[in-house]
Amino acid sequence: MLRVMVRQLLDEKSFQEQRKITQKDLCEETGLSKNTVSRLFSMPGYNGSFDSIDVLCKYFSCQPGDILRYIDQEDMPEKNSKK
Repeated sequence: MLRVMVRQLLDEKSFQEQRKITQKDLCEETGLSKNTVSRLFSMPGYNGSFDSIDVLCKYFSCQPGDILRYIDQEDMPEKNSKK
């Protein structure tokens, strides 16, 4: 599964620029739709388009590997596992 690291990158950009950057700001500054940004923040493993990744790389001045992390699903705890 690919994990999208947009929340972490946005937090870091907010810290570096010493301003609060909201999802709305991200939409306005990148041209990404509200639905796309919302999914990037809330849906684990969201399958965004290469165009969205390209826009985010430009916005965050980063590489695709900074936005996406591969997580082996075998290493993930099961949702309904009981201890």
